[in-house]
Amino acid sequence: MDQTHASSPLAGAVHDLATEVVLALRSGDHLATVCGAAGIDEENRTGIAAARVIGADLLLPSVLYGRHPHPGDVAVLDRAVREFPPKPDAPAATAWSHWHMISTLQRMAQPPGATGAGTFEEPDGAWLEQAPWQSFTHQLSVLAPLAVPAAPSAVQRAAAARAVDLARGFVRAVRRRDWLQAAGAGRWLAAIGGEPATLGLERGLDFVELMGGHDPRVTLHVRAARLMAEARAR
Repeated sequence: MDQTHASSPLAGAVHDLATEVVLALRSGDHLATVCGAAGIDEENRTGIAAARVIGADLLLPSVLYGRHPHPGDVAVLDRAVREFPPKPDAPAATAWSHWHMISTLQRMAQPPGATGAGTFEEPDGAWLEQAPWQSFTHQLSVLAPLAVPAAPSAVQRAAAARAVDLARGFVRAVRRRDWLQAAGAGRWLAAIGGEPATLGLERGLDFVELMGGHDPRVTLHVRAARLMAEARAR
């Protein structure tokens, strides 16, 4: 019971942040502050933890629209990086998420070097190459924030090399009604292309959003996938 109550404020903050990212993606407003709209600043401990959960997607509207992020959002993400570094025995996905947060800050912070996050060497990605397709899809869905344009990494290269496996994983996740995993896999497929034409990714993403849209993280990934697919089609 204590754990449930303790986790509720964090879950609520994650929900609010993801909702504000979705709203910013829909509006394309580069001046909007995701964190400010959710009532979170760099002194809000629960909000900082929620930003760590959302990861680099906190700046996703600016990344996809090619515009400057709000300084308040940069400050919160920077604080999350410094407050929650991965432990030496952290899972590979955690290390990759941390690396991507730092690299996103370094690309997007204005002026360059404004972030105090420091540097973090790209983690090893060899473990993804031989992972079974089910596990591969699960891990890639956890790392869906890395599925953005102009952000090369070993994870992105592994995804591009295994698009068919990701497509299989997308279908499996839909059949299992795992909407968050399906949305994450669909986002990767939209980012890298190469999925089988028979997959029907666009309609599949519509269905995933319809069924799982109560979770704003699902909507976030689906919206990101659509924006990237539209950019690829132009």
